[in-house]
Amino acid sequence: MKHQTVDQLNAVADVHAEATVLFASRGQRLERWAQLLDQDPGRRLTALAGTEYATPEVREKMRAAGSPITVAFDDPIFRAQGLRDDTYGEAKRFFEMSDWQLHEVVCHCHVGANLPARWAASRVRAAISPGAGIFAWLRGVFMH
Repeated sequence: MKHQTVDQLNAVADVHAEATVLFASRGQRLERWAQLLDQDPGRRLTALAGTEYATPEVREKMRAAGSPITVAFDDPIFRAQGLRDDTYGEAKRFFEMSDWQLHEVVCHCHVGANLPARWAASRVRAAISPGAGIFAWLRGVFMH
């Protein structure tokens, strides 16, 4: 292995030294995901269809271009921290979410074929404090 300085690495790669420190906990990763979604709150995102009806094997591989999970995967810091793709299963693993929590963020049964990014952000924030439930969701919807 060849030793290189940060400046040398910056010349050939997109280096994010803060990636392993700033977003190490589950709550920090979820809050960053919500912030990424809030960057364009009116953006229409694609919902996943029927996550609650799919078998676990199918659900793990579910994805949709332009979904809330895609917003997370587009972030170079999340990719540097190990987010491998924009599938349901990978989001569940990376963000340490239950099926119910992730279903609340990405499933079409709540909003139809697409959803505003601000809605997804409020649902991600609700997952940070699972006990907050509907109150966190309402606060997120009406405060943004």
